[in-house]
Amino acid sequence: MSTGITLTDENFATEVIESDLPVLIDFWAEWCMPCKMIGPIIDQLAGEYAGKIKIGKVNIDEEGDLAAKHNVISIPTLIVYKNGNIVRQKAGAVPKHEIENLFKDLL
Repeated sequence: MSTGITLTDENFATEVIESDLPVLIDFWAEWCMPCKMIGPIIDQLAGEYAGKIKIGKVNIDEEGDLAAKHNVISIPTLIVYKNGNIVRQKAGAVPKHEIENLFKDLL
């Protein structure tokens, strides 16, 4: 099962901004229980939508600047990029179908 791309300040432009595919980004932390709840769902979606959407993960404890640039104030936060721009954003642990609704019409 795919687990998505670990995003950092160094690879963000290449993996997200320059991507030909839409990108779903999961901002999370190891200590965050709601993040642990949706983590397996994000991993499942990475496998189900491989080749149609990129799934990236940002550990806010390791990439605090990247989280700050995206105004992430609570986690989990999900952000969808398309053509280098943010098109959707949702905070909190949500069911799989709500996560899919963030990007399905962009495929």
